[in-house]
Amino acid sequence: MSRMQFFTPVCVSSRSKPGGRDIEDLDEALRFLREWPSDRRGPVYLAAYNACSAARDGYLTVEEARKSLSGFARITGILMRDSRRSAPGAAAKEAPRVAH
Repeated sequence: MSRMQFFTPVCVSSRSKPGGRDIEDLDEALRFLREWPSDRRGPVYLAAYNACSAARDGYLTVEEARKSLSGFARITGILMRDSRRSAPGAAAKEAPRVAH
């Protein structure tokens, strides 16, 4: 499998790493999802796993897979931060308001 880097990592809580675990590429995402407890694998897990697999096979972009993984982490309560949202200047800029 080739290393397909995410534009920004997804940071998830981890028992082994107090500061969280940064998932930086598709290989790490698939490894993380394969390690997820089988009794906690539901439809959101399946959507994230399928998105990462589809990106690996060229059917989705790596960023679409990252968004799916980030959504999975958010819904399951393990998302520590989505680096895309927390990066300075990453938020969409508001258009200036014009007085009428």
